Amino acid sequence: MEWKELKAGRNYHLTADYQHYSVPYRLAGRLLRVRLTTSTVTIFDGADIVCEHRRLKGRKGQYSTLPEHVPAQHRDIEGLWSRSWFIDRARAFGPATVTVIEQILDRHVIEAQGYLDCQNILSGLGKRNRPRLEAACQELVNRSGHATYSTLKRIMAAIDSDAKATRPNIAAASSVRRGDPKAVGPDVFVRDASHYATGGQVER
Repeated sequence: MEWKELKAGRNYHLTADYQHYSVPYRLAGRLLRVRLTTSTVTIFDGADIVCEHRRLKGRKGQYSTLPEHVPAQHRDIEGLWSRSWFIDRARAFGPATVTVIEQILDRHVIEAQGYLDCQNILSGLGKRNRPRLEAACQELVNRSGHATYSTLKRIMAAIDSDAKATRPNIAAASSVRRGDPKAVGPDVFVRDASHYATGGQVER
């Protein structure tokens, strides 16, 4: 048996050993006591048992969300994340970011299970990089990709790498063929060899 003190997030879930467990939404932001055994996770508010979950194992980042913990509506509930909360913030990045955030929220049966992903994308990847995140989201939408934090991070890295790539060399004026009006501008004068020749010899 193990005891921990954990804070319930704005998505009314707390995280223990990289897995997420719901609590009643009214407890969002509260510090709660958590008892972990090999099979169960029991959550306490003071001495009172709030709820109990089957302990999640295996892949990190799984959710256990009890239906009675989900608010009847997600709008205008102070202190909680909501669909409108994330979409409003995504609009500051651009329409492609809004589309990606909506896709993440729509693919979860319980919408709140997508809130942490949305927060990590907007506040993590998007911090100081709004244009790049919008460009990455547009690229993902264009290719009809599966929107995840990791996928967007890879696309942003590729965009950054392309921006830093060496630009192709531009031919110098000396390599331009004489008499090519397209290559020689009005301010460029090209003299042929006869200008330098004196008695058949080229001046040195």
